Amino acid sequence: MPAILAAVGGIARELEVPALLARAVTATCELLGARRGRLQLTEGGTAEYGRGPLGTDAVELPVRAGTQTFGTLTVDPGGEFGRREREVLGALTAATGMALEKALLVDQMRRRERWLEASYDVTRALLAAQDLRATLRLVAERARVVAGGTAGAIARPDGPGRLVFDVVEPPGEDADRLTGMTVPAEGTATGMAFTTRRPVVVRDYGEHVQEQQRSHPGPIPAMVKDLDSAISVPLIVGEETLGVLVVAKFRDRSPFTDSDVQLAETFAGHAALAVEFSRAQEARQQLAVFSDRDRIARDLHDLVIQRLFATGLGLEGVSRLIGDAGVAARVAGFAQDLDGTIREIRNSIFSLQAPAQAQGSLRSELLRVAVDARDALGFEPRVGFDGPLDAAVPDAVRSDLIASLREALTNVARHAGAKSSSVEVTVDRLGRRLTLVVRDDGTGPPSEAGRISGLANLASRAARWGGHCVLAAGEDGGARLEWTAELPVPIGEQGSGR
Repeated sequence: MPAILAAVGGIARELEVPALLARAVTATCELLGARRGRLQLTEGGTAEYGRGPLGTDAVELPVRAGTQTFGTLTVDPGGEFGRREREVLGALTAATGMALEKALLVDQMRRRERWLEASYDVTRALLAAQDLRATLRLVAERARVVAGGTAGAIARPDGPGRLVFDVVEPPGEDADRLTGMTVPAEGTATGMAFTTRRPVVVRDYGEHVQEQQRSHPGPIPAMVKDLDSAISVPLIVGEETLGVLVVAKFRDRSPFTDSDVQLAETFAGHAALAVEFSRAQEARQQLAVFSDRDRIARDLHDLVIQRLFATGLGLEGVSRLIGDAGVAARVAGFAQDLDGTIREIRNSIFSLQAPAQAQGSLRSELLRVAVDARDALGFEPRVGFDGPLDAAVPDAVRSDLIASLREALTNVARHAGAKSSSVEVTVDRLGRRLTLVVRDDGTGPPSEAGRISGLANLASRAARWGGHCVLAAGEDGGARLEWTAELPVPIGEQGSGR
């Protein structure tokens, strides 16, 4: 009896669930002289005593507290197991159930405190007026740490029926490969959480991702293959779903419980408000910038372009009056240079005004990608357009073009060490070929182009449309990336010979 009381007292003193499980199964087996024992919780968590498989004469009892069953305690006596041993096992099982009830309650309270503290951290960031990307990264990082996850991520809408992982925590090579990865809204846990606006919990998450990405070329990071239990929680503000918070664990971790899901959902509600506030802050700042840009654009159009145009006309007229053919050619060349300068200024005017235009414009979306890359690059890339982009580029190609520009600028930010960058997007006069050129003044391409994250994704997107992706040294240093796509022929022109 003193030994039983000591064992019960030792079990009751434990407040940490793993330590309690280990003490309970060890005390039970030692008191009964059993060679093997196992205590397994219904919602994950196991402690074992001894080695080898449990025998056929193993005795199993449920671990209960009141009407709630927490798991099962199994003992392999390895010898005689009579009435006295069964009574001892029953007493220890009952004590374990009561201790577990208390320990799980304490554990739940501690987890609530951690999630609440994480919500406070996000609120403090909100009050500090952090930018949107910093807020997203904080949300993913705090959720990962508090939930005991291996990885945390934020996925946001990226065109119809697609989500893109904007932020992946913790930073590293695997996170670099996952950042920017797109997933469909159908057939994925992340997409289901986004469309249904309800949390989704999955096991064998890595296998789901591998199956879904099977049709996409390029290696899948080892980090993904080892992921198991995952929670996908929508970030909801009013009637709008801003994105999805994903927290995942490695295979050797216990799965997420229903309580984890509830706490993550509450945290996601607070996080969504912080994200929406950051978006509103950025919108206000951009509105002020757009107002200044609009004023500058009007000045450029009304004053600078008109004067340049008049000067060009004057030079053309003077060139006709010059008797020396060489001098006349040089003056005409100056006039042509002014025409090129006018085209550049007009592109700049459109770049200044387009972000405030309709959301459906392809040019506006590409400019938005360039503006979003500003924080990572440390500068805003110059963007130029030529040709009928909105009329010639269909939606299917548009999404790949936008994703390719985002990935190209991300690679510049990570690998180039550049101080400036330019983007040129053109469609030829026949509307058959789309070309994206991204230049930078950085360190240039590495000797092994495959070392750059995302280059395989860029090549696969181009190949999908009969194009190519080439990264080479720039004419004046740095690097030059060219991405092309053959545009589908409009139905009305098929077979017309045009």
